[in-house]
Amino acid sequence: MASEKIGLSECISMAVGGMVGGGIFAVLGVVAITAGTLAWLAFVVAGIIALSAGYSFVRLGRLANEGDGPLTYVERFTGSPKLAGMTGWTFVVGYVGTMAMYAFAFGGYFVSLVGVQSVAGIPARPLVSGGIVVCFVALNTLGAHASGRTEDALVGLKVLILLLFGVGGLYYGFRHGEIQSGFSEFGVGPVVAAALSFVAFEGWELLLFDRNSVRNPAETIRTAIYVSIVGVTGLYVIVAVVTTNLVTPAVIQQNSETALAIAARPFFGQFGFVLISVAALFSTGSAINATLFSSSRLLSRMVSEEYLPAQLESDDSDEPVRAVVVLGLLTIGFTVLGSLDGISSFASLAFITIFGGVSYLAFRNRTNRSDHATTGARVTTVVPAFGVLGALATVVALVWHLYTSQQSVFWTVAVIAIVVVTVELLYFERKPIEKRLSPTESDSGDIA
Repeated sequence: MASEKIGLSECISMAVGGMVGGGIFAVLGVVAITAGTLAWLAFVVAGIIALSAGYSFVRLGRLANEGDGPLTYVERFTGSPKLAGMTGWTFVVGYVGTMAMYAFAFGGYFVSLVGVQSVAGIPARPLVSGGIVVCFVALNTLGAHASGRTEDALVGLKVLILLLFGVGGLYYGFRHGEIQSGFSEFGVGPVVAAALSFVAFEGWELLLFDRNSVRNPAETIRTAIYVSIVGVTGLYVIVAVVTTNLVTPAVIQQNSETALAIAARPFFGQFGFVLISVAALFSTGSAINATLFSSSRLLSRMVSEEYLPAQLESDDSDEPVRAVVVLGLLTIGFTVLGSLDGISSFASLAFITIFGGVSYLAFRNRTNRSDHATTGARVTTVVPAFGVLGALATVVALVWHLYTSQQSVFWTVAVIAIVVVTVELLYFERKPIEKRLSPTESDSGDIA
């Protein structure tokens, strides 16, 4: 029924919740280490690239007569089901990396809050990170999940806490003369940091996968994407300015996963540290749950459309149990064995690749009869072009940074990317072979 569909406020809440849910708590320290007091500029750059990608998704949707979602757009404008399927795989793998990053941050904040570094000689952080993923896998296999409608108030609370942190920090910083623009540190750092921070802008695109649940989806989703990305970018800028100006680089380096909570101490004391830590636990936990729920449905849908092996489909169940378990196991492997730098770099690269590719498709289809006005035609050219160039620049900067400064992370990310692409290619090369063989097998069965 139409009354059961969600409107603009719920869509904005879902998009904001998807981005703020855990990204800023997890990735802020990594961005601050790379860009210093210019971390705020890194978030601006990443936000503009995300906004360009959002525009490109919306435009492709309009040109495709509002098809069933991003994978439909890719297939429609490339004519390649293989490329659409590989895009879907990259989405799923990116969500695995994102959940691993959330779980890593959850473990870091939990350990700092309770003051327990190890259990029976085993580091506590990986145990806690893996344990929280197990909990949400169990909940999702039982059918428990977060709803966009019920998350409205919770998202508002998370945003309110971050605004309280930002306003309080700015007041304290300006009063004590500790707020600087950071332009003296200008260099390639913000570009690299923009690539690392890109994962903090993941989440709004989930609206595109659930158009049937939205009232007037074309207009509502378009507005929700633009409003949420702009608003979240502003929030991230404030938080980055406060954190990088009130916490020394050495302290951020040693406590990258809990930098946000440490930054609250100068003006809110220990209460601020506890408040931000509790908010981080709640936010990263709910983000794991919501992402696991959404990505498992996406994975299940891809199975039904033959983009993934049929073995991932659950039998005799309304819940995608196998998909949840597979995603959970992959997430546990990433968060227990990986580093925060490696996880955030991998997840960011996955989404930069997708969003840059979609911007390219929008740029390639920039001329259309509906674009009569010169201004409109200019926008359809400039915005996707910026998305493409921004994605290329950040990818190159990040890869070069990892290769020259963090080779262990570089090779980890490279190996994972090669494995994922190889598996994708092998799977999609096998599908045409199966289709060519099936008539022969059918004929031989008829003869028999």
